Amino acid sequence: MAARGPGEAVVVSGGAGELVVMWAGFPLLGAGLGAGLTAMSGWVADLPWFPFQGWFALLDRWPAERSFPVGAAVVALAGLVLAFLGTRERLTVTVGRTSVRLHRDGHGRDVARAEVAGVFRDGKALVLLDAAGGELARERSDLGAERLRAAFTGQGWPWVDRDPYEAAYRRWVEGLPGLPAGADALLRARQRAVDADRGGEAVELRGELARLGVVVRDEGKRQYWRLVPGPPDRDGARR
Repeated sequence: MAARGPGEAVVVSGGAGELVVMWAGFPLLGAGLGAGLTAMSGWVADLPWFPFQGWFALLDRWPAERSFPVGAAVVALAGLVLAFLGTRERLTVTVGRTSVRLHRDGHGRDVARAEVAGVFRDGKALVLLDAAGGELARERSDLGAERLRAAFTGQGWPWVDRDPYEAAYRRWVEGLPGLPAGADALLRARQRAVDADRGGEAVELRGELARLGVVVRDEGKRQYWRLVPGPPDRDGARR
């Protein structure tokens, strides 16, 4: 949803409907799936490639009045876990005239309008660029590009339809020249984090690369990088 908030800020989020889908729809879908799998438990238990065969064999031995409620409840619980994780990952974007607030999982950060030279969607990521071409923020979400564009342009922010530095990215291959000192090791560590789906570590290493003047983006499990004009200062931050 996009709505007017205090001070005429525009709030873009998934809205209450998204929460209803997650907290009601996921468990109900899980319960139905669990009941269906319970009905086929004997057949599933004989499939050598299917996980949890011991569990399905147990369900097959139980009487129906016991196996169906238990099978449905277990998968419904998995649906609740997915709903919890999905709620934590929801991004809320509050766009005002002088700043934008990016809020996720109980934590928020503010980016001042004066620091931002461009805003765009890169795949599923909302990206804010500074005047030198560095990334001030990169936040993944399912928020629609049109809703975000309307919110930002309505508040006078410089929305662009695509990444103005798209052509500058190069695929990272270990050991190739062109990176500043230390960046190759960070990208190597980040690749391990990406391959292992350690999202928090990958985000942290993205920040370390930014301090070296390197912007990184992902396409699947592949990393692409570009340099930001202007070297880091003595403290490691870009001028």
